[in-house]
Amino acid sequence: MNNQILIGKGENPVSLLGQYGNRHGLIAGATGTGKTVSVMVLAEGFSRMGVPVFMADVKGDVAGLALAGAANDRIRQRVTQIGIEGYVNEASPVLFWDVFGRSGHKVRTTVSEIGPGLMSRILELNDTQTGVMEIVFRIADDEGLLLLDLDDLRALLGFVVENRKEISTTYGLVSSQSVGAIQRALLTLEREGGDALFGEPALELTDLLRTDLSGRGVISVLAADQLILKPRLYSSLLLWLLSEFFENLPEVGDLEKPRLVFIFDEAHLLFDDAPPALRQKVEQVVRIIRSKGVGVYFCSQFPDDVPGEILGQLGNRIQHALRAYTPRDQKAVRTAAETFVKNPAFNVAEAISQLAVGEALVSTLQEKGVPMPVERTLICPPRCRMGAISEEERASVIARSSVGIKYDRAVNRESAYEMLAKRALESAASQAPSDEAAPPGAGEERSVVGEFLWGTKRRQGMVETMAKQAARTVGSQVGRQILRGVLGGLLGSSRKR
Repeated sequence: MNNQILIGKGENPVSLLGQYGNRHGLIAGATGTGKTVSVMVLAEGFSRMGVPVFMADVKGDVAGLALAGAANDRIRQRVTQIGIEGYVNEASPVLFWDVFGRSGHKVRTTVSEIGPGLMSRILELNDTQTGVMEIVFRIADDEGLLLLDLDDLRALLGFVVENRKEISTTYGLVSSQSVGAIQRALLTLEREGGDALFGEPALELTDLLRTDLSGRGVISVLAADQLILKPRLYSSLLLWLLSEFFENLPEVGDLEKPRLVFIFDEAHLLFDDAPPALRQKVEQVVRIIRSKGVGVYFCSQFPDDVPGEILGQLGNRIQHALRAYTPRDQKAVRTAAETFVKNPAFNVAEAISQLAVGEALVSTLQEKGVPMPVERTLICPPRCRMGAISEEERASVIARSSVGIKYDRAVNRESAYEMLAKRALESAASQAPSDEAAPPGAGEERSVVGEFLWGTKRRQGMVETMAKQAARTVGSQVGRQILRGVLGGLLGSSRKR
């Protein structure tokens, strides 16, 4: 396979070399200027090179990568104008993913894998509450409690409240007010559907590093049209994925082509209101992850949406038109112009404002990693469909996938919720029985058998124990809710599955 991607043509053909695909990049430009087409050209090019790609589909139009495009006079004219050899309309191998499980295979991770820092950002906690979250995760580690979903986290928060005096002595001050604020944030996240992200089976990174039988890289497309409405959840999920690759992939140095390309659309959401520590973490990941064979490409409207310390790491640039109508726009134009290697043939700042749809200023790293002078470039047309696909077409692609059987069905194994409930039951069972009267309906004066079956106010009986066990194992959510309604809230907040 050819280890370069033809992006378009200016005075000369403009290509991105595979050996520098891991040096990261930026695709910027105003809405409607052709950024999505440039992203699709890159994704197709890396796929043909044999490189897997992960990208988010914010508007629903990236899904067209899964289907072949249709030739028309305009596309044929551009193909001829650029001089693209062997151009044919074709689909790319695509896997659809969706946190909510509606438009792709279910994406899940566990609370433990997200970690206290990103979890605090998702919940929009303040510094004090984030400190409490750090303590909660430390207790989970020390007690051997798995945090798989939000029910586990809520159960552990209840445990912390009940034992906050001892915990404050050992781990640091924990106030019931801070725990209460975290619990309210969890309720808000659940109401917005964010709890769908947490659970098992968790996404395995190897399933994002696939190639098909012909050697083409599989493009993993995350449906984000609904997820983008929860900006912190969206950005935290993508940052978690990037961090997982950073932490788990081995060092490989500079390869002939990347092992994976990660395209981060709406990149400004990653940095909006991000604390300095998080920005520093992102900068570290972007700077070092290239040595693990991963290329990161940010896509946003303005180049200054990406902090300067990260912008300096992005060696491959595609800049679409910016309209300098406001002071903010004029500043963005100057910033974009200053980041390119100047071309004496034209004024870069003026050209950015004059670019037509489908044109861009492009600069990529060439031999020895030297950036080429910026070129005013006519962008290649993608080979796939440019636009959204129907629900039937999406369903057909999903049905052909080999990973559906692995992710489409949830698994609920024993974790913190069940373990803490078991401890509570064992503690209650060890208490001495009381001499109080039996509950209504127990009949005559309680006998040993009656106490065994019905229990007392201080010790539950076998009937209640078996019912609670049934509540944890019954497959129907309605069944769980009915049983919890009968038995009350001894075990804390109800589980939502």
